[in-house]
Amino acid sequence: MKCFHYFKDRSKSREQRSAPIFKYQSKSDISAYENERVTKSSSSANSVRGDTNKSSGSTTSPRSVTELYEEKAQYLRVFSFSELARATNNFDRLLKVGEGGFGSVYKGKIKPVGGKGDCSVVAIKKLSTGGFQGHKQWVAEVQFLGVVDHPNLVKLVGYCAVDGERGIQRLLVYEFMKNKSLEDHLFNRAYPALSWERRLQVMLGAAQGLAYLHEELEVQVIFRDFKASNVLLDEDFKPKLSDFGLAREGPTGEDTHVSTAVMGTNGYAAPDYIETGHLTAKSDVWSFGVVLFEVLTGRRSLERYRPGSEQKLLNWVKQYPANSRKFGMIMDPRLENQYSLSAAKLVAKLADSCLVKNAKNRPKMSEVVETLKQIIHVSVEVTSPDRSFEPIEDDPIEEKPTKQIGASESVKRRMAHLAKLSEHVDGVGRRKFMIMQRQVT
Repeated sequence: MKCFHYFKDRSKSREQRSAPIFKYQSKSDISAYENERVTKSSSSANSVRGDTNKSSGSTTSPRSVTELYEEKAQYLRVFSFSELARATNNFDRLLKVGEGGFGSVYKGKIKPVGGKGDCSVVAIKKLSTGGFQGHKQWVAEVQFLGVVDHPNLVKLVGYCAVDGERGIQRLLVYEFMKNKSLEDHLFNRAYPALSWERRLQVMLGAAQGLAYLHEELEVQVIFRDFKASNVLLDEDFKPKLSDFGLAREGPTGEDTHVSTAVMGTNGYAAPDYIETGHLTAKSDVWSFGVVLFEVLTGRRSLERYRPGSEQKLLNWVKQYPANSRKFGMIMDPRLENQYSLSAAKLVAKLADSCLVKNAKNRPKMSEVVETLKQIIHVSVEVTSPDRSFEPIEDDPIEEKPTKQIGASESVKRRMAHLAKLSEHVDGVGRRKFMIMQRQVT
C-alpha cells in the first residue's frame, strides 16, 4: 500500500500517532495531496502573510498547511475502527444521515476520553473503500480541519485510519449538525422553509467562514466547493462550512493563482477556473454569488426539468434584474411574500458583483461580509413595527376638489405614488400593491 505512506508506524506511542504525519524524502518532494498544485510563478517563495524582520531585512516564508497541521495535530482524537462501529451500531442504515461521493455519513455516540462522562453525539463519515482520489480528499479534510478554528467552520473531533484484514478504513468524526444543510431547507419540501431573516443570517455566517479562510489565516485556504449542501446548520441554525476534501492552499508571494485539475460541482465553479484551471479565492466568491441567488429564488443552480430558458439559474435571473419592476417574480414562493423587497434587491446586486466575469473585479469575502451586514440592517429597519407602512388601499391620495384632473393625469399620479411606496412594501402589503397596480393600468 505505497499510496498510504503518509502515516507513521501505528506501533509508536499514542502521542506520536495522534494524527497523520506527511513525510517527504527531500525538501523538493511533495505529497500526493499536493502533486497537482503548480503555481504560475515560482520567482518568489515569500508571502505577503510572512513576517518581516526589519533589523535583518529578511522575510519569513509562511508555513504550509502541512506544517501548521503538525503543530496542532495533537488536539485531534484518534479512534479505533471498533469504537466507531459501536458508535453507529455497526454502521446501521437507520443511522445514516447523508451520502456523497466521499462515502456515507452516520449519526453516532462516542464516549469521552477515559470513558467517564456522558456520550457526545457526532457525525461519522466513512470513506468508500478503494480509490486513491477519495484518500487524497480524506487527507485534505484532516489537514485543513485540523488547522482551522472558526465558529462558522465545522469542527473535526478526530479520525480513524486502519489498514487491516477488513481492508482500508478511513473515517472522520465531526460535531453533529442537527438541522442538516442549507440545501435541505431550500429545496426539500419535507423541511420547513427558512424565513427571510434566517436566510440572511445563514449567508452572513457562511461569508464569515470564507473570509476567515481567505484572509485571516497564516496561509490562504481556497474552499473550492462552496454550495448549499456544504453549509451545515446546527441546532440554532448557525451555519458552518463542511467538506474540505477539495480545499487547496492559495497562491503565495508574487503568484497570482494555483493551477489545479478542475474540480468542484457543476453549476457552482467559476468560468475562469473551468477555462484555465487557475484557482484563486475569487473562485469561491463566484460560487457564493450562485448560492445567493439560490437563497433568493429557492431554485437550484441547475434544474433540468424546467423549460429551457429556466434550467440554468444564472441565465434565468438575468431576465429579472434588481432594478426592474419585475424583479419580485424570481423570489422564492415559499417565503410567502414575507421579506423586504428593498433588501432582496440589494442581495441580488451583491450576487451580481460576485458573478462578474473578470475575477479581479469581484469583491473580497470580507467586503461581502460588510455588505451583508448592511443589508440585514436595511431589512430590519424596513420590516420593524415602528417603521411599517399602512396598506396601500388605506393610504389616501390627496386630490384637490377645486381642480379637475384629466383621467390620464390622474392615472400617472397614482402610479407615481404607488411606485414611491413600492420599495417599502413587504409581505401582504406587497401583494396588495401588485393588485392595485394591475387595476390602475
